[in-house]
Amino acid sequence: QVQLVESGGGLVQPGGSLRLSCAPSESISRFYVMGWHRQAPGKQRELVAFITSGGLINYADFVKGRFSISTDNAKNQMYLQMNSLKPEDAAVYYCKYRSTYSTIDYWGQGTQVTVSS
Repeated sequence: QVQLVESGGGLVQPGGSLRLSCAPSESISRFYVMGWHRQAPGKQRELVAFITSGGLINYADFVKGRFSISTDNAKNQMYLQMNSLKPEDAAVYYCKYRSTYSTIDYWGQGTQVTVSS
């Protein structure tokens, strides 16, 4: 079973930047979909961005132009570069992985992002 470990969250002022990392516990399938989701208190979990092994990338409208998702296959990691952070970006951010050959979603434990002055 793949375990995902997120890191990089923290407290940042509005307008600041953070980079989140997601590290699978083992080598993952060559064919996959990985993504970042977030959940703020009292709200449903929502998709932030996803990336496929084929290079397809998609962002939620509310982060377009500010966030960037990427992977480093050599390091077996996924990243979310978050710039121009707003208070409404504050949430627990989760990474998710699914092999193209499976219907099972693997989730990380989440990392807290707080945007406040």
